[in-house]
Amino acid sequence: MDNNNDLDLSFMPKELKLLLQIMQTENPGFQGCLNKELFAEIDWELLLKMARHHRIYPLIYSNLSKMDEKLIPSDILHTLSQEYKENTFQMLNLSGEMERISQFFNENGIRSLFLKGPVIADAIFGDISLRTSKDLDILIPKLDVNKTEALLVSCGYEKEEMHSPFKMDKWRSHHVCYYHSQKRIQIEIHWRLFSPPAKEPSFDELWERKRLSTLTSYPVYFFGEEDLFLYLVGHGAKHGWFRLRWLADIDQIIRNEKNPILIKYQRHLVGQALLLASQLLKTQIPKELVPLTAEKRSRKLAELATYYLVEMGYVSINQSSKEPLINHDKLHPLLSKSKFKRWFTLFYYNYSVKTNIQKVIYVLLHFYPQSSDVQTLRLPKPLYFLYFPLRPFFIVWRKSSKLTLTVKRIQKAENK
Repeated sequence: MDNNNDLDLSFMPKELKLLLQIMQTENPGFQGCLNKELFAEIDWELLLKMARHHRIYPLIYSNLSKMDEKLIPSDILHTLSQEYKENTFQMLNLSGEMERISQFFNENGIRSLFLKGPVIADAIFGDISLRTSKDLDILIPKLDVNKTEALLVSCGYEKEEMHSPFKMDKWRSHHVCYYHSQKRIQIEIHWRLFSPPAKEPSFDELWERKRLSTLTSYPVYFFGEEDLFLYLVGHGAKHGWFRLRWLADIDQIIRNEKNPILIKYQRHLVGQALLLASQLLKTQIPKELVPLTAEKRSRKLAELATYYLVEMGYVSINQSSKEPLINHDKLHPLLSKSKFKRWFTLFYYNYSVKTNIQKVIYVLLHFYPQSSDVQTLRLPKPLYFLYFPLRPFFIVWRKSSKLTLTVKRIQKAENK
């Protein structure tokens, strides 16, 4: 890609840059160009935490195990090895449950499409041990939601109740969680891919284009190639690509794709994903998709996502290095060290990825009370109307409190 189109990645911590390069070693275009200088003065404990945060530790271990052992501390490699094995057992366990649930639903007349989990790991990487998954996500027709709930409860799953006094919370929901305490497995039942009013194909359309997994003996179905690609793009964009696992999926799909990918919608989000993959993982973008990466909106979203990716790591990792993970002054012009402006930038990203009608609804929903407001301040039902004028104060209070708590945790870790 033209250097004039390169994203500014200078603010990224060296540990993250090393992780990105390790992820590239299996890329045919990598040609063994490992920059061994990146291994110097690395905070390996921080790198380990980053690998966990980004849910890429199985992939990192697989690639590191093929490198010169002198480059990696033995205790780090041993830890990664243990976690790689634990993840493999987890994925095998989920695979077994996935097959059972698929058979159970089919025998009771419920069509099901598995969104993520082992079936996706097998389809994308050809090896379930290289991808992590904490639960099973299943898409079903909306008319079958109540029937599905009864079936899951009958075999030991408990529903995660959503106690919300506000109807809008229920309207925005598109999935519900169930947990089996003995099996320690969580299942998310989806009747939509994303919260309304996001544009998406109907279940019948997706069912017509479904694929049959080769992972199990009993039939398990999942998305067709283009549907899976667009779903993963939408999911990654929705979350600001703050986990590199999602970008690894996109990289792998593009490298394995034999037929041209047809982009029917979400062009700006596809362009963002391709630009991030090409810049961070050196993914070779197909010629027919390169124009999407040159679009102004795609580039703007990619720039915001690079910040989001690093900032979310900064917020979630209780790191022990003496220096902060990022220099905020080098980031997006909207950013500063102000906690409010940092929160506003995250809000701005979530706003920017949406269509015009979604932007209007997104802004309006920020003024509509949510169940979290009731947890912040409990009012008697006759006074629920007060949640509307109090809503902006609750938002600032929660965001400020959360960031303050994170800063205190990091400072505590630094003082140890």
